[in-house]
Amino acid sequence: MKLSNIEISEFQSIRSSNRFDVGDITCLVGKNEAGKTAILQALYRLNPIIPGHAKFDVTDDYPRAEVEDYQQDIEAKRRTPAIVVEATFTLSPEEVSSVESEFGAGILREPILTLKRGYSNVLYVELPVNEQAAVKTMIDAAQLSKDLSSELLTCSNIEELSALIIEKSASLKDAENPQEGKDNDIPKIESLNSQLKKIQEAKGLSLHVYNNHLKNVLPKFLYFDEYYVMKGHENIETLKERVNQNKCIETDYPLLGLIEMARLNLDQLINPDRTEWLLNKLEGASNHLSEKVLKYWSQNKHLFMKFDVRSARPGDPEGMTSGTNIWARIHDTKRMVSTPLGTRSRGFVWFFSFLAWFDQQQRKNEPLILLLDEPGLFLHGRAQGDLLRYIDEELKGNRQVIYTTHSPFMVDSTKFDRIRIVQDKSMDSDEPVPSNEDGTKVITEVLEATQDSLFPLQGALGYDICQTLFVGPNSLVVEGVSDLLYIQTISALLDSQGREGLSEKWTITPVGGADKVPTFVALLGSQKGLKIATLIDFQKKNQQTIENLYKRKLLKKQNVLTFAEFTGGTEADIEDMFDVDFYLKIVNDEYVRELDKPITKEMLTFKARRIVPKLDNFFTANPQKSGVKFNHYRPARYFTENSSSLMTKIQQKTLDQFEAAFKTLNGLL
Repeated sequence: MKLSNIEISEFQSIRSSNRFDVGDITCLVGKNEAGKTAILQALYRLNPIIPGHAKFDVTDDYPRAEVEDYQQDIEAKRRTPAIVVEATFTLSPEEVSSVESEFGAGILREPILTLKRGYSNVLYVELPVNEQAAVKTMIDAAQLSKDLSSELLTCSNIEELSALIIEKSASLKDAENPQEGKDNDIPKIESLNSQLKKIQEAKGLSLHVYNNHLKNVLPKFLYFDEYYVMKGHENIETLKERVNQNKCIETDYPLLGLIEMARLNLDQLINPDRTEWLLNKLEGASNHLSEKVLKYWSQNKHLFMKFDVRSARPGDPEGMTSGTNIWARIHDTKRMVSTPLGTRSRGFVWFFSFLAWFDQQQRKNEPLILLLDEPGLFLHGRAQGDLLRYIDEELKGNRQVIYTTHSPFMVDSTKFDRIRIVQDKSMDSDEPVPSNEDGTKVITEVLEATQDSLFPLQGALGYDICQTLFVGPNSLVVEGVSDLLYIQTISALLDSQGREGLSEKWTITPVGGADKVPTFVALLGSQKGLKIATLIDFQKKNQQTIENLYKRKLLKKQNVLTFAEFTGGTEADIEDMFDVDFYLKIVNDEYVRELDKPITKEMLTFKARRIVPKLDNFFTANPQKSGVKFNHYRPARYFTENSSSLMTKIQQKTLDQFEAAFKTLNGLL
């Protein structure tokens, strides 16, 4: 049974959420205060894993601005109690077969179950049953006489059949001379009547089917937010008292899950038969949980958990100075130190607490739907990626997950079909909004979303573009787009001549200037599994910056290449890989409409080793009528667009220099 769609109404900030579909994994995206938590909390109360939470309170939960009007309408009986949550589930083929085993094929018009709960705190069940099909199945199964069966088959629903059964049963019993065969109908009709009474006692066929075939496979909702994280220590006697009084607090549930995972109960923690037995049990649970956590916790792989039970001491924390205490500690094998669980990062404690509770619930093999409220709130961006990986690898296909976020790192940009946008337009407007648009809404149409609501999606998409468009497993860092154009074009020319171009395994990453190269190399280098190299301009003033790339171990020395290494000069840009006359032809062709006359080598009198600063100086010292300044991107674009006609004019020396650079780079792969 899978949850397929939801609608929330008249709850906290929600007037009507709109009905929205959910899948195996559903991500509710929206800014703070948009109402994401309200949606999860309302849904949770439909069928919570903690039964005592299945309650809506008008005073606390009804939209505050209208609660008095609502209460007056209820008292005056002008309306019925509002339905807060309506959820539709799709039945599995096995569940349909279970229902059909009692009432035959066709009993369900559709394989769906709709549940509703609201301020009456009654669970309403809607099941599209075909009562006429059920009537026929029951009559056929009863094997009554032909005449009686034919008469009963005129009934179209359970109520009609029940009334007619009572009538026929009395008639058969009162008959002085039963006809041959009809006296055998009496026990059969009484058995059928007994079956009908069970349906009536269940208050209808839908509820009878639900109670007998679907109730036990209905998923429970497990809600988890920051309030459920463990403190890391607890007094066992106090915990036992809360359990006995059914007054557990949120932080109790992960700890109880851990104790249950160790196959222990609270009495055994207080009075164990044997110390070694208790230690072994706790160690087994700790090891299991450590393995689970570290599989998806990339921030520190040198941790493991240990639980200890000790008699209380006078100096222990408040509420733990008598009786027996349980302590959770995290051991760091790298630093050879252990610290209380509660002193670790909030993200780690959240992740640990969630796994402690959920892993134990999962062992029960009961259907569950996880509702995770801001699960990555205290996690580093990469740790949020770990959590998404956990959801995809461990939960998808086994448990449905609905989670909320406003973080781009909790949005999988390759699976935007999971996204549901949550927004409240009244928060973004100083003017009143129409009542049908007021309050929290869930939408899937991006064009209807506000800028703030879209931000996490934009962030996720931007990050993904950064990671995939210009970053690959083998990234070649260059200074700018001009370098990218020249390299791609010359590489294609060399390939067409059967010579060695730049391998397609390299992804060229332009970073926007030499000063940005170290920053980008550091950022890219932090990505696991990336091979990075540079092919950049070289001038004396940047020598220290370039050397720092390998001296500070950002890159290996052989991965830091400059164009000067292939031109044989002391300084060089990519433009210096070309013969001066050829490059000036490109410049003159690109600027033909803006130059007073073509530029020649003799006009470039500025004392510089590189062609680009010479041209910069020329355009500055010799203002053209158009007022144009030199932009080294324009010749690169012209070269790329007109490469087919220019290829024959490129000198062999230029091709040799580029090929040497490409061979060196390819050799790094």
